[in-house]
Amino acid sequence: MAMCPSSYAIPFYPEITEPGPPQFYLLKLFSTDRRGLLHDVTHILSELEFIIQRVKVSTTPDGRVVNLFFITDGMELLHTKERQEEICSMLIATLGPSLTCEILSAEGFQQGFSSLPPTISEELFRLELDECESSSGPLCAEMKKVQKATINFDNTLSPAHTLLQILCVDQKGLLYDMLRTLKDCNIKVTYGRFWSDKKGFREVDLFIKQADGKKVIDPEKQDALRSRMRSEMLHPLRVMIVNRGPDTELLVANPVELAGKGRPRVFYDATLALKALGICIFSAEIGRQAASERQWEVYRFLLDDSKEFPLSNSLTNRNRVVDRWVLNVLWTASLNAKLAGQTGLHSAPYLTVTSFFMSFDSAVDV
Repeated sequence: MAMCPSSYAIPFYPEITEPGPPQFYLLKLFSTDRRGLLHDVTHILSELEFIIQRVKVSTTPDGRVVNLFFITDGMELLHTKERQEEICSMLIATLGPSLTCEILSAEGFQQGFSSLPPTISEELFRLELDECESSSGPLCAEMKKVQKATINFDNTLSPAHTLLQILCVDQKGLLYDMLRTLKDCNIKVTYGRFWSDKKGFREVDLFIKQADGKKVIDPEKQDALRSRMRSEMLHPLRVMIVNRGPDTELLVANPVELAGKGRPRVFYDATLALKALGICIFSAEIGRQAASERQWEVYRFLLDDSKEFPLSNSLTNRNRVVDRWVLNVLWTASLNAKLAGQTGLHSAPYLTVTSFFMSFDSAVDV
């Protein structure tokens, strides 16, 4: 003890600094063209924790494709030689030795985004949606049978918390949509339970509080929260196919969190659905737009109109693209098996949570 002067202080907490703006990089890829190439690259970038900000695709006269990806690194290590070699070696190992990879700093990059026409914006971002807004035909008929949500409030079980009980169809990102909505509504979760049944439905119990620590007792607040939860759970994304001059464009929009974050893996799911249908993407653009008193993240995919799968004059094929997207977003093993029997469409599997428990010593944001 004598060797340690009393004036010497050891800080218990490290100094915390605010994160700076993200560093943008340009990933240039030169390769032979083939269907599904954009998704394959997206899959690798997702595994390596890169975030795609914008994509430009063009084809050279000799049949090669030039892909320009404006990206940010979730690990913030792309300025190092080791990280650059890691991404290039994985891309070449997966896509073949004919691929040429180059990474450059994209200082001065601006997330420019051309606004949607007013008529399309009004349709895409309108507040009230039907139960089966994004799909049509047999898929819509089947989805109407299961796309429902029951939301109840119980203030008798706990003296300090409101029990929020939810019963709804299982879907990808369901837990994210629930907690994102509660966070945006300034509701704190203290404890939760989450499990599924064999029919493809989820039951969720959440013990919640308001920001002031009080229970949610006011019937008007309950109705407002119930309406918001149902809307965000049943319609986590908006999907449309529209004409863009002589071309066809796929639009996908999702609400941005109040914290400024967009929904994870949207670009991945979109390219996966298009690859499954054999549709080539001519260009892709990601941006944000304000509408309906909130921020939206909008993905714009300019699609290649091939002879094998024409889109410009085929409403049936356009509906198939939208239905494929719906299945990719709402897929569960039991639900997909049922819908596939009616529509002939199948989605790729994903990891699903069968049950979970979460608890906190005190109410915190989640």
